[in-house]
Amino acid sequence: MTLTAYLERAVALAWEARNRGDHPFGALLVTAEGTVIEAMNSVVTGSDPTGHAETNLVRLAGRLTRAELTGSTLYTSTEPCAMCAGAIYWSGIGRVVFALSSDELNAMVTEEEGIPPLHLASREVFARGGRVIEVEGPFPLPSATEVHHGFWP
Repeated sequence: MTLTAYLERAVALAWEARNRGDHPFGALLVTAEGTVIEAMNSVVTGSDPTGHAETNLVRLAGRLTRAELTGSTLYTSTEPCAMCAGAIYWSGIGRVVFALSSDELNAMVTEEEGIPPLHLASREVFARGGRVIEVEGPFPLPSATEVHHGFWP
């Protein structure tokens, strides 16, 4: 699959999350050997404010070795938030690719249940760590924006 195809799959997972009543975010991890692990947001259905697509994915990927994680790429529909970036950092994942930027999302979401967004880009979180995480994005996918339209009040 291509980079764009993986990002489109992440957006499809975001739609699945949205359609079941969760926030519209999806992510997948692809190892160097081609193993794919998928996750989506479960904040609402799981009654867990940490149930973001990326943190759920990191939990699922915990069975992989450090070498497998370092050689893996995490594709996500939207740039990881600060919490998710921290989880990605500690997991050992070596590369992150995202479609919609956090700045673009923040322009659509002024607050979530009375809480304003945390304005901290994933690159800034990763830059504070002691290891390099390759980051690519944003990639202009109309579908990554469309999944959010009409969702946020």
